[in-house]
Amino acid sequence: PFGHFTYESNSPIVKEHTIYDLASITKSIPTASIALTLIDKGNLKITDKLIDYIPEFNNSDRENVLIKHLLTYTLDGYGLASLKTKTADELVRALLNHDFQQKPGTLFKYSNIPAALLGLVIERITGKTLDVLADEYLFKPLEMNRTTFFPENFPVNEIAPTEIDAWRGLVQGFVHDESAYICKKSGKIMGHAGLFSTAGDVLNFLEMLLNKGTFKEKKYFSENVLEQMHTNQIPELDDITGLGWELNQPRFMSKLCGPNTFGKTGFTGTLCVCDIEKGIAYTILSNRTYPKRPADSSVINRTRADIGEIIFSKSVK
Repeated sequence: PFGHFTYESNSPIVKEHTIYDLASITKSIPTASIALTLIDKGNLKITDKLIDYIPEFNNSDRENVLIKHLLTYTLDGYGLASLKTKTADELVRALLNHDFQQKPGTLFKYSNIPAALLGLVIERITGKTLDVLADEYLFKPLEMNRTTFFPENFPVNEIAPTEIDAWRGLVQGFVHDESAYICKKSGKIMGHAGLFSTAGDVLNFLEMLLNKGTFKEKKYFSENVLEQMHTNQIPELDDITGLGWELNQPRFMSKLCGPNTFGKTGFTGTLCVCDIEKGIAYTILSNRTYPKRPADSSVINRTRADIGEIIFSKSVK
C-alpha cells in the first residue's frame, strides 16, 4: 500500500486493509463466479434460455438470448448509468424490456446489461439474494472478511473515496456506479457493480484460481469450468473473451500477457489478473476517478500495463 486517499496531505494513508469500490470487477467476482458454480453443480447450463428463468424478459429476440450470451457479453446493450433518473423498479423494468439492435450472439459488446441480467437469473435459481450467495459460496470460505456489498458496515475512514460528483457530492462509503446506487437504495443488490473489497481479499480469490480452483482443501471450480474462464468463447466473431472474464487484453495486462491470461477491470481504477499457466496473479486497487473521472481510460490502462509488464517479466514458469 502507498499514498493517501486524496491529494490533500492530511488525507488518510492507504493501508493494507483499505477498502475500495471494485466497480465492474463485481461482474466476475462474484456474479459470473456464482453462475459458474451453478453450472458446475448442474443447476444451470450455458445453453439455457434467459426466459427459462426470467419469463418476463420481453423483447423481439427473447427466445434467442442464452446464458452464454450473458457470460460472454454478446448482447447489444447500453449504459445503465444513463437511467440514473429512474427509480429502481423503473430501471429493472427497462432492463427487462430493452430491445436489441443486433441479434444476440452476433457481436461482442461490453455493457452492464448482461451481468445485471445474470444476477437476476442467479437469484431466481437459488431463491437467495446475490449478496447472501456471495458470502455463502465465496467470501466466507475464502476468508474474504472485508469484502461486501454493504460498505456502510465499515468505518467510512477505511474506505477510499471515488469521486466528487454534482449529483451526490462526495462519493465515499457507497457505490459509485449510478444504476447500482439507485437499486441499492431500494434494497436491491445488482450483478454488475457494488462490491467493495481489499487487495488482500481479492488475492485470496486469485490464489484459489491459481491453485486450480482450490483454497485450503476446498474445491470451488471444476477444471472444466476453470478452463472455460481462460479459453476464448467467441472465435467465430473474430473477437476474444473468456467465460465471465476478459481475456488476453494487452492494453491493460501488458504485452507479456498470453492467450490464456484472464482478468477484469473496474471503472474506479481497480484490476485483477490471473494466468494459471504462468503461475501469476495480481490485483491493483486505486481510486483513479477522484476527484473527477478522467476523459478516458488511457492513463490508467497504461499504468496497469506497465505494472503488468514488471510482474510478468519476473515469471519463472
